[in-house]
Amino acid sequence: MFTEEDHAWMRKALVLAKQAEDLGEVPVGAVIVYDGELIGEGFNQPISTCDPTSHAELVALRAACKKQKNYRLPGATLYVTLEPCAMCAGALVHARICEVIFAATEPKSGALVSTQQFFSMPQLNHTVLSRGGLEAQAASDLLSQFFKRRRQEHKRNE
Repeated sequence: MFTEEDHAWMRKALVLAKQAEDLGEVPVGAVIVYDGELIGEGFNQPISTCDPTSHAELVALRAACKKQKNYRLPGATLYVTLEPCAMCAGALVHARICEVIFAATEPKSGALVSTQQFFSMPQLNHTVLSRGGLEAQAASDLLSQFFKRRRQEHKRNE
């Protein structure tokens, strides 16, 4: 189902997720690949940038569009460590991303398989393929450990 190249790109996204964690952000990382080349990368940073749209996917999307000098990225694949939310899914449709490969599902706000099937909406003018579960355990463990530490810190500060 997934190639070695897929695994390598997701491992790169996991490294980026750890960068987010180091900043106190929810550890999510993303890379965008076109013809085997990295064209954009990002990690969650809404707290540090004071920007609620600074999700890993959108940071990577902005970088890729800038590099390609185009607001559309047909043929590109996004690898992200957590299932995208509706905001990110909408941006990916507008950018004409070809495929999204995600690691862990997001039961509360994941818009691809968890709470809805955003890319299957018939009114959309572009179809984005998606697959999940690549390096899911590593991504889930990273998120679980992050939130466990956050709860412990919160409890100590009470």
